[in-house]
Amino acid sequence: MTSDYFAGDTRTNHERMLAGDLYISDDPNIAARQQRAVRLAVEYQAAYARDIDSAQPIIRELLGELADGAHIRPPLFVDYGTYIRVGKGTFINFNLTALDVAPITIGEDCQIGPNVQLLTPTHPLGPRPRRDKLEAAQPITIGDNVWIGGGAIILPGVTVGENSVIGAGAVVTRDVPPNVVALGNPARVVREL
Repeated sequence: MTSDYFAGDTRTNHERMLAGDLYISDDPNIAARQQRAVRLAVEYQAAYARDIDSAQPIIRELLGELADGAHIRPPLFVDYGTYIRVGKGTFINFNLTALDVAPITIGEDCQIGPNVQLLTPTHPLGPRPRRDKLEAAQPITIGDNVWIGGGAIILPGVTVGENSVIGAGAVVTRDVPPNVVALGNPARVVREL
């Protein structure tokens, strides 16, 4: 029974989620925040199609922070948006999926290719807790001046160091140090910069 997982824990599932602990996403507050994100992402895409400048207030409302000179081309897919920070001068191409159950921090002057996935959610390996819909998340941090090639996937808990390059299609399962090129699945450092 799922209630046994939280015996003695008086926090809501949303509070557990924000703490990075196991939770079940049946909290009405979680659902309302996810619905807000879907609505704003759709509004952003529609406004962007009419006039890029008029779309900026919508994306700023959706995200936790969008610094000056940062630009995101829609469509954009997020869980909440409010847990995403994008640094000054960063460019994000079409079709970013940024599942921000935990914070996602993208540094300054980054280049993120199309179809990149930044995935913070985790699920238990054991079949019973997974069937009981438990989940958690680990933050993702992208340093300044990072280039992430199209179709790359960054997994929960990963930090990509400043000035590094992640090759197109790479699956990044562990931290990448600064000033390197990482390629492949799983991504491996192949060169220093």
